Amino acid sequence: MQEILEKVDQLKKEIQDTSLSTSEELEKYRIRFLGTKGLVKELMSEMKNVSKEMKKDFGAKLNEFKIFAETKYEEYKGVSSTDKESANEAIDYSLPGFPSETGSRHPIQLVMNKMISIFEKIGFTVTEGPEIEDDWHNFNALNLPENHPARDMQDTFYISKNPDWLLRTHTSSVQVRVMKEGKLPLRQIFPGRVYRNETVSARAHCFFHQIEGLYIDEKVSFADLKQTLYYFVKEMFGADVKVRFRPSYFPFTEPSAEMDVSCFICASKGCTVCKHTGWVEILGCGMVHPNVLTNCGIDAEKYAGFAWGMGVERTAMMQYGITDIRVLSENDTRFLDQFKNVV
Repeated sequence: MQEILEKVDQLKKEIQDTSLSTSEELEKYRIRFLGTKGLVKELMSEMKNVSKEMKKDFGAKLNEFKIFAETKYEEYKGVSSTDKESANEAIDYSLPGFPSETGSRHPIQLVMNKMISIFEKIGFTVTEGPEIEDDWHNFNALNLPENHPARDMQDTFYISKNPDWLLRTHTSSVQVRVMKEGKLPLRQIFPGRVYRNETVSARAHCFFHQIEGLYIDEKVSFADLKQTLYYFVKEMFGADVKVRFRPSYFPFTEPSAEMDVSCFICASKGCTVCKHTGWVEILGCGMVHPNVLTNCGIDAEKYAGFAWGMGVERTAMMQYGITDIRVLSENDTRFLDQFKNVV
């Protein structure tokens, strides 16, 4: 115990002789004497080794040292604060600040926002859904038989722990969820990210964005579908764009079609984006197959509907003259900075 008390006296003398003038020195003092592993804590821990008869005197001595160290710290802290205020007075606040870089919306988001706003003008509302889906919502409900190529592992990312679950290959799965609610008539669009197990190239990627649409009511015809999509194309690409429909096949629509627009990247002369044909396919569409309506609990004898789906990336490439889809997901600021003034 005598040895510890002598150490306390030495530390008190050291504190008296110490002069602190900077915040760094003050912090070092605090850590050494008052920190959680400081000398005050260390000395207090010696109380357990002191006999009962000596605990009162020993405790009083240590408590006196603790108060002494804390008092000196507060005094030094006041001096340090004054020094900081003096240093702040030397700063010229009239000088201009450092400029901050402004961000920009991603071209995919810009195009998606525009596409959504066009359909909202004619009464469509937006609905989103999960990116991880079960097999029924992604395939079965949409009239895709078990042996359909879209189920092949080369096209779909299945979740290995449970092959019944997968990364959705289209936002049609959200259409199924909405149709099952049975709230008709139905006029909605479904934007979101989708995934397909494809080789990444200048024209294709393993993930991309879609906007799909669905309209279900009584007495809906293919003419309604064509007029809706004509309106969209003219609003999106301008009045001069040319449009053509080609017969196609999709398990979830009948009849089905693909819609092309004239390539304005090359003015229909031929380029890599349009595969030198002068035309670019922008969407697939058709009348909702009666089996899909029935699967979702809708009376196919009373109701009919049309649906379509389009890739946002392909539309963005045409809108901004982009020839390689990969730049849209590389986050190269040199590319993204070009869209700072685009609204």
